[in-house]
Amino acid sequence: MSGSRAAVRYAKAILSFALEQSKEVEVNNDMLLMANTIEESKDLQLILSSPVLKSEEKKSTLKEVFSSKVSGLTIGLIDLLVENKRLSILTDVAKKYTVIYDELKGIEVAKVTTAVPLTEELNNKVLDKVKEITGKEATIENIVNPDIIGGFILRIGDVQYDASITNKLQVLKRQFEKVN
Repeated sequence: MSGSRAAVRYAKAILSFALEQSKEVEVNNDMLLMANTIEESKDLQLILSSPVLKSEEKKSTLKEVFSSKVSGLTIGLIDLLVENKRLSILTDVAKKYTVIYDELKGIEVAKVTTAVPLTEELNNKVLDKVKEITGKEATIENIVNPDIIGGFILRIGDVQYDASITNKLQVLKRQFEKVN
């Protein structure tokens, strides 16, 4: 829990600093890149979570991976996390930053759970529908879960619409149980 609170504090601090320098969009792109890269790379995850590797080695690895792709502010965040022995929360900080940034810019995050990844065409249709419903810009977070069999589950803020095959089967099961 304390790691999460610390991640929010670091995310707010870097956002505040980025706003002062009018680089919040650039840093947001950096945070998205870092979070996605770390989540997709098991090697990078192992390096960051390794108790054997020294912080300086982790820092040099991160700089090698990201230095040509991210801004100086983001590199400064990595340095600060190393200095404060908090490098383990880097991914959390990046994710929290994007959430806080989206709230600041009035962008909704629509979480769409599907059995297979969304195509570009479906992604755009969902974005249009979310904008129509909420009146706000939105980003799509596609969660792939084969257990829902088909259909989708759309979650925007506190509202969830479940049009999955699994949900429909559960509804049918409950109806049959009422009859018996």
